[in-house]
Amino acid sequence: MLTLREVTKEYKVGAFGGKTVAAVKGVSFDVVPGEVVSLIGESGSGKSTIGRMILGLHPVTSGTITFDGRPVRAGKDYYRHVQGIFQDPFSSFNPVFKADRVFAMIKEAYYPDVPAAEWAERVETSLRDVRLNPAQVLGKYPHQLSGGQLQRLLIARALLLDIKLLVADEITSMLDASTRIDVLNLLAELKTRGLGVLYITHDLSLGTYLAERTVVLRRGRVAEMGPTDEVFGDPLHPYTRELLSAVPRLHESWDDAAPVESCLYHDKGGTGGLLEAAPGHFVACSALPSCPSGEV
Repeated sequence: MLTLREVTKEYKVGAFGGKTVAAVKGVSFDVVPGEVVSLIGESGSGKSTIGRMILGLHPVTSGTITFDGRPVRAGKDYYRHVQGIFQDPFSSFNPVFKADRVFAMIKEAYYPDVPAAEWAERVETSLRDVRLNPAQVLGKYPHQLSGGQLQRLLIARALLLDIKLLVADEITSMLDASTRIDVLNLLAELKTRGLGVLYITHDLSLGTYLAERTVVLRRGRVAEMGPTDEVFGDPLHPYTRELLSAVPRLHESWDDAAPVESCLYHDKGGTGGLLEAAPGHFVACSALPSCPSGEV
């Protein structure tokens, strides 16, 4: 369904744009129908930039992003199948309009010929699919609704389209713990219907809760990727180990990750790109001083 191959994104910097900085460097991965892929990394690792390129909001400097075998093209036909939901649900709504205006905009753009009564029934069904009571949310202004309700309204909006892929960028970071689990369970339910989800997060626990596969980013490059239980159960890259060691545990002291003495990538003969250390489990050069290939 979604395929990224050697995707790079560079930005011009400096007073006259004479220099460039690479936010994303040679990233490749796939998302297939009915699968949740977690894109994990610290702030500034390039996660959101990748999400925006997939949504056609930022152009790709080099490499390719394809959806169903065709290059990504921002526009109505593409957004009928691919939608994004972002970190701050309040910024997705105009505060002077009632929240259900998002449904009216979908009708105007994609279904202008659908009778009003039929559209109202579709909206109500979509809201109940995301466990919202239409009577409690329709006709309300954004400030009258919680962050969790607004996020679910945005998911309901996406479901009104023939959506195949959802890019969920830090969608639970502003929600309380109970609402966060509700939204994650909703995404898990939607994937059983064949929806593919790219779940962008810096929260390791949420990534492991939801995703079948995980892609770990470091400084714009893939450090490690593979089945989620293998990436977190047997992390091969020092950066992945550092991320895991940074998670506080009540019964342990919070120490820095132990240094790794050698690089698995070169120990097993890696020559470029990613090394497949186990079936479906890929790791990059660890960028330790002993590694000649430079930083990841």
